[in-house]
Amino acid sequence: MEAYPTVKGQIVIPAELRRKYKITEKTKIVIVDNGDEIILRPMTPEAIKKLRGVLKGSGALQILMEERKKDRERGK
Repeated sequence: MEAYPTVKGQIVIPAELRRKYKITEKTKIVIVDNGDEIILRPMTPEAIKKLRGVLKGSGALQILMEERKKDRERGK
């Protein structure tokens, strides 16, 4: 499949792919730059459910809490 950007840089995701990935006009699309390629990831409820528990045991919650504490101390 091919798509060409408009003057404003917009592209159309083919209907076949929109149906396959359940993309609607309200679906948030995350754009990832991997250096030599661009990846579009739809953030559908199904995609979000798949992420559940990915950070478990990684210490991410502790890091987040520490960052929030620093923000409060800076007066944010």
